[in-house]
Amino acid sequence: MAEKVKAGVVGCGVISEIYMQNLTNRFKNVEIVATMDLIRERAENRAKQFNVPKVHDLEDFYKDPEIELVVNLTTPQSHYDVDMRSLRAGKHVYSEKPFALNKKDGDEIMALAESKNLIVGCAPETFLGGGLQMCRKLIDEGWIGFPVAATAFMMGHGHESWHPDPGFYYDFGGGPMFDMGPYYLTALVSMLGPVDKVAGATKITFPTRTITSQPKYGEIVKVNVPTYVTGTLTFKSGVIATIITTFDVWDAQLPNIEIYGSEGSMKVPDPNTFGGPVLYKKPGMREWKEIPIVFGHQENSRGIGVSDMACAIMSKRTHRANGDMANHVLEIMCAIHDSSDSDKIIKLDTSCEVPALFPLGLMDGVLDK
Repeated sequence: MAEKVKAGVVGCGVISEIYMQNLTNRFKNVEIVATMDLIRERAENRAKQFNVPKVHDLEDFYKDPEIELVVNLTTPQSHYDVDMRSLRAGKHVYSEKPFALNKKDGDEIMALAESKNLIVGCAPETFLGGGLQMCRKLIDEGWIGFPVAATAFMMGHGHESWHPDPGFYYDFGGGPMFDMGPYYLTALVSMLGPVDKVAGATKITFPTRTITSQPKYGEIVKVNVPTYVTGTLTFKSGVIATIITTFDVWDAQLPNIEIYGSEGSMKVPDPNTFGGPVLYKKPGMREWKEIPIVFGHQENSRGIGVSDMACAIMSKRTHRANGDMANHVLEIMCAIHDSSDSDKIIKLDTSCEVPALFPLGLMDGVLDK
């Protein structure tokens, strides 16, 4: 059995740095052997920064027989194309979120992977961090009884005040649900299991946005996607959850995620992070109490999903940030929008298994005992 899976990185923008830093210096079972970006200079810079031996053009990348696993860090509009090219070339593929931009594309990726006997994975992988792993452990052990309900809130005013090129966030494939929803929904599904049906309501509050960041200060962006998106999720377990993602509010004091059980409540940490705090409160307790986290990988551990997928490739086990869960989360997001458009409750077609918890006592950068 090979000690490392050889990977190629497609898309060498900002997010690629932390991935490549962790995959080259921290996680022990992945070797990055090539980079590729449509802007070749970016691929060359990342290859130099992390001592990657090869920089490929588009066609040569997929023809490289050394690459076993493609790490797809492109922009969301390219996720489907890169995933499909990788699978057709006989390579496993791990993608940044979202899995795709519509249900049809997600289903096609899954079908091709199955036909080729390949595996796919997808971010967000933050549910593999110590904070959310701890929440899952507490739920499984009955600390708050059986789960009854949940809430999830991502409240803000968008990206135009700080992002250098925020236009995408207000066009198809953007919006608060497709941008941040994957973090919240993946966290919920990883703790509570798959969703059965969805009801949604959406709207565009502000038809245009004015960029106040550099270098596009003063440009007007037309808003083409809903920027206030709310959904009611009925899980197969019977849990009912409410989620709001929005770019339309100036401030809020709502929690990120809370889980309400028959015997207590739990405050879940920001699902866009890997750490804590994790708090719980039971009947008779006057204050919320923080509980120590017993899992590692509490700092920025992007790349952990890729490393876990490499474990799966070598040992034939199931990886945690897998395509079934990513495709299920994609369908939830699409269904929230479709429900609002059709004024109907949407029954979901996809499902997934709850990913296994990591074993306790792992060394940093090692994911299997």
